[in-house]
Amino acid sequence: MCSFGGRMKDLLCRMALCALSTSSLLASADETEENFSQVAMLIPGRAGGFADIPSDTELEARRARIGRIQVVIDDVFESTLSLTAPYRMVNALHVTTRTATVNQQLLFRPGDAFKRRILDETARILRDQRYFADAYIETQQYNERDNTVDVLVHVHDVWTMSPGISFGRKGGENSAKIEFEDTNFLGLGKTIFAKRSSDVDRSAWELGYVDPHVLGSWWKLTGSYSTLSDGSSGEFAFGRPFYSLDSRWSAGVTLLDSDLTTPRYALGKEIERFRALQRSFGFDGGVSHGLEDGSTTRYLFGVRHDARAFAATIDDPDALIPDERRYTYPYVGIQWIEDAYVTTRNLDQIGRTEDLHLGRSLTATIGFASTAFGSTNDAMILTAEGGAGIDFGNEQYAIGDFALSSRLESGGLRNAQLDLGARYYKRQSEHRVLFAGMAASFSSALDEEVQLMLGGDSGLRGYPLRYQAGTSRAMFTLEERFYTNWQLLKLANVGAAAFVDAGRMWGEDRFAPPPEGWLTDVGVGLRLGSARSGLGNILHVDIAFPLNRDNGIDGLQLLIETKKSF
Repeated sequence: MCSFGGRMKDLLCRMALCALSTSSLLASADETEENFSQVAMLIPGRAGGFADIPSDTELEARRARIGRIQVVIDDVFESTLSLTAPYRMVNALHVTTRTATVNQQLLFRPGDAFKRRILDETARILRDQRYFADAYIETQQYNERDNTVDVLVHVHDVWTMSPGISFGRKGGENSAKIEFEDTNFLGLGKTIFAKRSSDVDRSAWELGYVDPHVLGSWWKLTGSYSTLSDGSSGEFAFGRPFYSLDSRWSAGVTLLDSDLTTPRYALGKEIERFRALQRSFGFDGGVSHGLEDGSTTRYLFGVRHDARAFAATIDDPDALIPDERRYTYPYVGIQWIEDAYVTTRNLDQIGRTEDLHLGRSLTATIGFASTAFGSTNDAMILTAEGGAGIDFGNEQYAIGDFALSSRLESGGLRNAQLDLGARYYKRQSEHRVLFAGMAASFSSALDEEVQLMLGGDSGLRGYPLRYQAGTSRAMFTLEERFYTNWQLLKLANVGAAAFVDAGRMWGEDRFAPPPEGWLTDVGVGLRLGSARSGLGNILHVDIAFPLNRDNGIDGLQLLIETKKSF
């Protein structure tokens, strides 16, 4: 019918286009691809102009441009499944992500030069959203006549409105939370939450809002306020980040005002507590030439103010109180990031696409605080962090990272801490991965409110939380990870792990006994990876057995917690 000329041809073809586009939104992934091909062939004025899709390299060599962009959003439960009433009800109640919410995160527009790198980076941005289970972007049709390629953006929604009650346990201590959270409010990609939580440190009421795309832009607004059993805390941030590797500038302002108590620990027991007040603000900016030769360099600058005051509490009038500190300083810095990513599955997640950054990166800043600006002391504020990865082939990866923070004050280092980490993955089969991890920290002249600790809350799963304190620590983990194709009630991907942890502290903490040497535990755990929800990623249920049981340590530790990774 589309071979006839005139307005009738145009009208009929556009009607067919609309009908097939609507059906594709309801189709499965395979049906969507078929419908998209049918729709493309019905676009008026283009019939007969399509050819086989060249490779990405050839498209870039031909200087092809982006043509039509189609966004397909899968429901929480795919329509291709034989859905019973409860699952159909979830789909009916779910507010589908709006197409505009997806479009505002795309790094390309119709008419832009086709670059596979930009499509891949956009897919990573979409996969990083908690309201999507997965996202991919692929070419669909190539038109020789105008040298354009049509693109499909395919995302899979999850259930994001999460009222409920959660319970956790680690290091022998319980935590609980009652909350209402929606990470995709009205399908707009914005987060609202109200929480009531209780843990070993405090109970709290918290309200918050996050808008990562204010008025459809790349500006981000974050605000939260907490009423705590031991004080209050409020945070506000507004800024435009470096949202892509090719971003040219960033700017933002942050504010923090908190008044709460800080505990000190020894052998997993709280020994005293004091009041800590912090008021800080900062203006941060940066400029860049964008991505050049596979990496991006950014020049950072800003001004920050950090004021901290301390006081005794009624319950602990004899606690050692740190000295008041204020630092107001301008800073400059540099950031370098290499564009090198690997896409895989079943490493740190279960049944989800993962993006491993294997490129090198480095961020370093230096600030100059002076009593002339109201600081309590002249000081040089130093920070640095970075990382790098190696692909050994055959799905073997090693990733290392470091972080350094310190003040150069009164001729020496103050509150200096260096953290080192490394991870190793070896794919043994489709359903098994060997994982090894290492973490080490070294400190010098820590501020009196800071303790470097090791225990059940820092990876040593068979021991109480905050069990040992010192000036340096090392932690090693070896895990055999198991991944299944079983999806519990179509809601959670199921996995498991067997593990060994070993760690120890060195040096003396003035508030805790000397470290006891190496501590080791063994255990097994169940992993439930969220398949349809935006609230948390993986639920850990671990049973750990400590192999060193001094000081009345329980012979079995039960840990229940939600983490972002396996």
